[in-house]
Amino acid sequence: MATEQDSGASVDAAQPRGAGALLRRYWFGVVLWKRILVALALGTIAGLTLGEAAVQLKWMGDVFIRLIRMVVAPLVFFSIVSGIASMGDPKRLGAIGSKTLALYLTLTVIAVSVGMTMGAIFQPGVGMDFAGAAPAQIAKAPPSLGEHLISIIPTNPIAALAQGDVQSVIFFGILVGLAILTIAPRAEPVGRLFQMGADIMLQIVRFVMEVAPFGVFALVAWVMGTTGPSAFIHVLKLAAALVLGCAFQTLIIHGGLVRLVARLPVLPLFRDITDVVAIAFSTSSSAATLPVAMRVAEKNLGVSHAVTSTAMPLGVTLSMDGTALYVALLAVLSAQAFGIDLHLSQYVMLVLATTVVALGTAPVPSASLFMLAAVLQVIGLGAEQTALVVGFILPFDRLLDMTRTITSATSDLSTAVTVAKWEGELDVETYLRRPAE
Repeated sequence: MATEQDSGASVDAAQPRGAGALLRRYWFGVVLWKRILVALALGTIAGLTLGEAAVQLKWMGDVFIRLIRMVVAPLVFFSIVSGIASMGDPKRLGAIGSKTLALYLTLTVIAVSVGMTMGAIFQPGVGMDFAGAAPAQIAKAPPSLGEHLISIIPTNPIAALAQGDVQSVIFFGILVGLAILTIAPRAEPVGRLFQMGADIMLQIVRFVMEVAPFGVFALVAWVMGTTGPSAFIHVLKLAAALVLGCAFQTLIIHGGLVRLVARLPVLPLFRDITDVVAIAFSTSSSAATLPVAMRVAEKNLGVSHAVTSTAMPLGVTLSMDGTALYVALLAVLSAQAFGIDLHLSQYVMLVLATTVVALGTAPVPSASLFMLAAVLQVIGLGAEQTALVVGFILPFDRLLDMTRTITSATSDLSTAVTVAKWEGELDVETYLRRPAE
């Protein structure tokens, strides 16, 4: 009897272990990017099947986005402070920061040129009729350069953290990191404390990413159910120009940066950033992608914490290749739609205006549309015409936004890898190795 009872108890006890083993094998044992790709496919099928009813799934996607945004501000703050404090020599910060900014600006100008070229080739605005478009309420004129610079300085750093004002958080984090760096070694315990904080935030990101497949499934189902693939029929030329332009910027320009400037093979870069691409595509937000991108840069690509904590947060507000390309493309579309013949001087002005606007665009979905007014002023289009353009594009913008966010994300990662290689801050073995499946 005792033997039978013991046997029965052991069988019962084996059940949870068996269930746990199945969970580990078919969930935790599968790499994240594969789970996300499956979620993308299932979300597409669910959206097309459910149609408008798919909006009922959106809450799961909203939960995932809120979880991601929850960690952005504290992750940026702890990472920047710990990264600067760990540099040891203040000159390294200047070298990393200046090279990062130079690359971001160069890539943005190239993206603007690519967008205009695609607009000239595909001519998406020729014959466009705005008769059925409801004018959208456009944003007020963007602040001047001086006003924008002043707004970066927080009057209350704690409030900036609470409100998720990433630019102000970056500014204050740099000051704190510099203070720790300049009074070392007395402040070394504080530097270690911030390093522990950064490690904790990255661990929280790992926890949050386990929810990613469910969030991606819900967001894709919602987009496909409410908009559907037929939306591309109305803006087919624009979509084709954007997709081709983003592919060129991502594969040729960003890939070329890594291959020709950093002197590294390109395949590991695109092979190991699948998680970032999936999150960028599903959330349409560079800010929401940041925590995942920072983890991937360090763990998959071998970029040091010093470079990651400097380059990646700056990229959220300064590296907007996808936005720059898209706004430039819309500017050409608008000129074609309203019959404006652009001259060389106007193209030059468009490049300058679009670059400045892209650098100041909030890293949230569809924000670039409402910065369009500042660019279209250059070619003589006023608020009324801009409202018509925005009103026409807005219903389809979410799908287009998903594409261009990928380009902005790959810009951050390719820049981080290149700067890390320049500064001797790249673990080449980690970059080259293939992650375990």
